[in-house]
Formats: sequence, structure tokens, C-alpha cells
Amino acid sequence: MGKKGKREKKGKGAEKTAAKMERKVSRRAKKEEEDLEALIAEFQSLDAKKTQVIESSCPPPSPRLNGSLLAHPEKDELILFGGEYFNGQKTYLYNELYVYNIRKNSWSKVEIPNPPPRRCAHQAAVVPTAGGQLWVFGGEFASPNGEQFYHYKDLWVLHLATKTWEQIKASGGPSGRSGHRMVACKRQLIIFGGFHESARDYIYYNDVYAFNLDSFTWSKLAPSGIGPAPRSGCQMATTPEGSIIIYGGYSKQRIKKDVDKGTLHTDMFLLKTEGAGKEEDKWAWSRLNPSGVKPTPRSGFSVAIGPNNRSLLFGGVHDEEEEESIEGDFFNDIYFYDIGKNRWFPGQLKGPKSEKRKRRHGRQAEAEGAGDEDMEEQPPQGPVEIVKEVVAEDGTVMTIKQVISGPAEEKERSESEEEDGALGQQVEPCPRSNAMLAVKHGVLYVYGGMFEVGDRQFTLSDLYSIDLHKMEEWKVLVEMDPKAQEWLEESESDEEDDDMEGAEGGEEEEESSEEDSEDEGGDEQHPSVQPDEKHADYLSRTEEYWIKLARSNMGPDAKEKKVVKVAHAMAKTFYEGSV
Repeated sequence: MGKKGKREKKGKGAEKTAAKMERKVSRRAKKEEEDLEALIAEFQSLDAKKTQVIESSCPPPSPRLNGSLLAHPEKDELILFGGEYFNGQKTYLYNELYVYNIRKNSWSKVEIPNPPPRRCAHQAAVVPTAGGQLWVFGGEFASPNGEQFYHYKDLWVLHLATKTWEQIKASGGPSGRSGHRMVACKRQLIIFGGFHESARDYIYYNDVYAFNLDSFTWSKLAPSGIGPAPRSGCQMATTPEGSIIIYGGYSKQRIKKDVDKGTLHTDMFLLKTEGAGKEEDKWAWSRLNPSGVKPTPRSGFSVAIGPNNRSLLFGGVHDEEEEESIEGDFFNDIYFYDIGKNRWFPGQLKGPKSEKRKRRHGRQAEAEGAGDEDMEEQPPQGPVEIVKEVVAEDGTVMTIKQVISGPAEEKERSESEEEDGALGQQVEPCPRSNAMLAVKHGVLYVYGGMFEVGDRQFTLSDLYSIDLHKMEEWKVLVEMDPKAQEWLEESESDEEDDDMEGAEGGEEEEESSEEDSEDEGGDEQHPSVQPDEKHADYLSRTEEYWIKLARSNMGPDAKEKKVVKVAHAMAKTFYEGSV
């Protein structure tokens, strides 16, 4: 009885502390949000001028991360909404709506009157009601300098059949937040976690809310049992029975003044209902202890629901802060969680069947010619992890991990086999975090995201797909355009006058840089710096990475000369910034 009383007292104390912190954050954030509300209202006034739906073919969307990508419930389409882009000086937020036609491999932009305000780190879910509905909740808007944040608590629905946006105003919902997770479960939207941040304070959540899609009402759930600690960016999935699974996530806490400590969560929980998914049902938390091979600790991973009752996790980053450097491991691997078996396992590429046959026939021919006594035991096939370190000019170390699925004897392939493409290196997305995922007909689509080299952010706009039933190979649907990249140093901020509506600046500059690279053979040094051993060493250590990145995005059929040209253009963008 005494221990129980202490536990209850401790729990109530934690609740009071959390409530106190939330009031503190709310007070300090109020002034910031008032400043940003004026900017948001200005953008909304521009959106209000749209009076009709305009759908037009367009190039692939510009680079971005932290948007939402969902599969249309009735059509072979993917729907992209929102996101953000940072060019080193300014943060750009989007509320554009793009549609990707899977069969035609084409993009279109759909302009609909009165859309939600620009945002990123929101959550979206699709339900098949009335020809399809896309629901959007929360997210954040940032000031151009990225130092002030406005966290939304609004709820919107896009009626896909009529192409109309509608804001749903219902009381009793979650507070403003971003980095939360939301899933459609039976006839409810379930929201968990997230965070709210102001210039000086922040708070992470572990509360759970349900929005009823029939009555259009909010309810705050009060599950029994011990649930997850407050966090954002976790994996949230539903089971066929209507339960909720939570895995991982990130949070931080202040250990002393101006010193924060981040935590990468790797625990797993089940939120189970005892009823039929109604508001009055009782919910309960329980801890899950899955078997198999769990993902390595990371944040910024992306999630989706795959076939065969499996959820999946892709990419992410593991940052470690040292005294003088920040090391970040970016990933491009896939992990599956079998919901029925409560088991994790890594996804491994099997390779195309045609390649397998060629390898098998090639080994048989070699064995027949060499004889049994000369045959060497073939090493087992399996994924190969490549670790690359990129050292920026300021001494920052960036470690990038890439998993290459294929035979271990890859280095021993003959030149003729490489030219024939029979044993060519497999194409796959480069390591990244905060990408956007969607699954349609058992095929996983990966769009955009970002990775970092030193203190520079590389935002992506490529699109890949892989058949989750076969797991044979990645396909490049949209290549990355190096000219879409722009990075501006902070010292240039007073001289720049970029428009808030887009992030297309620097395209002409990139084109001229690429031409210079071609004309001068890539040997021209930045005019403000004399060439020395340090710069040469920096280039030599990064060139291999950029060529590999370019080849990964351009595909195995790209000519080597063109691959090198694109790689140099990409590298030059960062090199000029680093010197």
C-alpha cells in the first residue's frame, strides 16, 4: 500500500511539473506566435485570391523534407503536401499540393482555393470515405531565419473527389505541436506525442487524442498502464484488430542552463482498446519486447505500412555530439516489423532474377574450366556496409553509412561484366533523413529528404520505388537535379533579398558553375583561396562519395563521363561554401 501511494504521488508530481512547463512554454511562445500570425495571415490573403481549381502538368516538385506523401485510396496516384526547404540563410515553407501519376510517371500541380497555411512536420492520413479524404493536423511554420516557430493545432480535410479543402473546427483537440504522429484507425484519427518549441523553451508530449470521423468530435484518451515517455518522430502503426503500435522517437531535456541532452528512444509499446473503436472504449498501454533484429538507434526515420501485415522504417540519422565536432551517420536501409509475429528484421535486396541467372551461369562456366581442385569457396552473399567520412574545412566530421546489398565478391568482378551490366552496382537512394514515404499496390515510394555534409544541408527531390513483395531492386523514377541545390553562407545574409514564396534562387549560378567545371576540367580553385595541400586533400576524400551519389541517382546506364560531370557540379557547390 505504501509503495503504491508513493508511485501515485510521484505520478501526480510529474503531471504537475509537465503542466507547469507547458504554461511556461505557452507564455513565452505567445509573443512569438503573434509575430508569426501576421506573416501567416499575409500568405493566406494571397491564397484567398484563388477562386477556382487549376490542375496543370509540371516538373517534379522542388527539393523538400518533412512534408507528407500519401497514396490515393482509389487511384494510382500519390499526393504530396507541404514541407520545408533551408538554403543556409532562409527557411521556406510550402502548402502546395502535387499529384504523382504512378502509371505515367508524371507530376501535376493542383491549386485549390483556401488551402491550409504553409507548414511542415505535420501529419496526414487518408480514408476512403466519399471518394477519398486526406486529413491534415498540426505542424509548424517557421520565421525566415528559422529562429521563431508557430505550431498549428488546426484540422483540415481535402475532399479528393471534389478537390475542395475544408477546415474542421471542433473544440477539445490537441494543443499546437509538430513532430507528432497520426493514423487512421477504424473510424477515428489517433494522434500521439509531438513537441512545441519557442525560442528559449520546449516541451515534448506523450498524450493521446482521438477524432471521431462520424461525429467530428475530439476526445482525449486516458489509457491505463505505463506508456511511452514524451517524444516526437516515432513510428506509429495500426494493427488489423484496431490497436496502435509505437516505436522509437526522439526527445530532449534541459540538464542545466543552455545545455540540452537528446535521447534516441528504442522502446516499443502497444496501445490496445477493449471495445470496438468507440470514444467510450477503454484503452491500455503495454510494453512490447519484439524478437529479431531491431533498427539501430536513429531519429528522422520515415515510416509506412507495407503488405503482409508489416510496418516498415526507412533511413534516418544518428547524431553524436563531440566537443569539437558533430558526427552524423545517415542511413538508407529498410527495417520491417511483422505485426503478427512481433518481430523485426532488416530488408535485404535479392537482386534481379536476370542478374542471378547470369551470375550462376558465369560461376558454372568458371568451375568447368578450372576443375574441382582449383575451385575456391565462394563467400556468402549479403549486404555490405560502406562507411565514408567527409571532413569539412572547418574540421566538422560527417560520417555517412550506406548499405549495399549484393555479393561480397563485388570487388573481384571483371571489367567486361561491369560493362555488360550483368553484375553492375545496384541503384538505391542515397542515405537520408526526413524523407516522405508512401506504399501503393505493395510498392514503396521514397521522395526527397535531406543529409548533411559538415554544416551544409543537402535537400533532395528525387523519387525511388521498390517492390516490397519481391525486394529485388530500387528503381529511379525521378533523378536528383544538382542545379536545384543552393547553399548560402550566413555572412551573405545582409546582401541577399530572396522572395519568401519559393526556393529557386541560385539556379543560374549553379548552371554557370557546372559550365566552369566542364571548361576547366574541375581544377579551378575558388578565387578567394590559393590552392594548398589541405584543399586538395579535402577534394580527394570527397570525390569518391560525390561520384557514388551521382551514379546512385542517375542509374546504371548513365555514361561515366556524364556521371563525373554531375558529381563535380554537386561537389563544387559544397566545396565553394567550405573554403
